[in-house]
Amino acid sequence: MTDAHDARTDPAAAPAPAPAPRLLCDIDTLLARDSLPTGALWRLAEPGRQLDANLIHLRPDEHIATHTEPDLDVLVLVVAGHGTLSTAHDTEPLTRGGVVWLPHGSSRSLTAGRDGMSYFTVHRRRPGMQIRRRSTP
Repeated sequence: MTDAHDARTDPAAAPAPAPAPRLLCDIDTLLARDSLPTGALWRLAEPGRQLDANLIHLRPDEHIATHTEPDLDVLVLVVAGHGTLSTAHDTEPLTRGGVVWLPHGSSRSLTAGRDGMSYFTVHRRRPGMQIRRRSTP
């Protein structure tokens, strides 16, 4: 006797195929535009991902105010320009190729230099907001 919902016979019951590795963007091409807007130039948006990643651009002397990420470690890779990272402990110069680890709970701000700065960030994906019913006593 066979089960009508057997994954071997029912394609709807089969798990979705795993995503295939592929090229997502070319950072140099994105940065080669004449005028870059401030903010995210690219975001990882693949369904089922476990990471978030962004390509961020700051125009000359723009600043990201001091903030703290309480839950996630973040890696930052400077891909163009230069600037500074200010933390509670120090101020570090940032140049192309520099990789910075921002541990969760750390306070930080970023300031672009006179030529602006573009950087790539990677961190664990935040779980999506879920609406749950309250249990009744």
